[in-house]
Amino acid sequence: MTVPRIKALIAATVAAGALAGCGSAATPPAGPALPAAEQAAEPAAADAGATEPPEAPAVVPASLKFKGRTLDGKTFDAATMAGKPTILWFWAPWCATCASEAQSISDLSDEYAGRLNILGIAGMGGNKDMHEFVSDLEVGEVPHLDDGPGKLWKKFGITEQSTYVILDRAGKVVVRSYLDDLQLTTKVKSLVA
Repeated sequence: MTVPRIKALIAATVAAGALAGCGSAATPPAGPALPAAEQAAEPAAADAGATEPPEAPAVVPASLKFKGRTLDGKTFDAATMAGKPTILWFWAPWCATCASEAQSISDLSDEYAGRLNILGIAGMGGNKDMHEFVSDLEVGEVPHLDDGPGKLWKKFGITEQSTYVILDRAGKVVVRSYLDDLQLTTKVKSLVA
């Protein structure tokens, strides 16, 4: 499939999504209350002019204990994503459905920068084609791994492209499937809230 055809398909998909209407996410649950000792300590620290202590490093869950190679050949350690909701986007460079997902990935990356991790995991194609996909569809702000051998696809039980694996803050898999744009956005809103 040529790049102009992919772009036309994306435009048609976006238009269809816009005509379908918008959903609304449920009100997010309130976060857990601080223990009494921490609540009592907060005002004293503020009164003393002290700065907040640095956050403890997040525990790295088994789901994020892997490394891969970026499309540029650099080592990427998924442990750096611990502590935040994470989208693993499994795609192939020739996949029209994957191409139609690119705009949502880019939009989510912009909207939730610093609060959500997104990692593209490309397979079933050559590195040159993967680079062209990322460049043509303008999703370069998201890191992408070249998983040509399928090691990570196997780790997460992925059998087809255009599949998302979504992890909560603790690294628990909460989604492993295809999601349309509205489903993806709704799920992300509930996890980031």
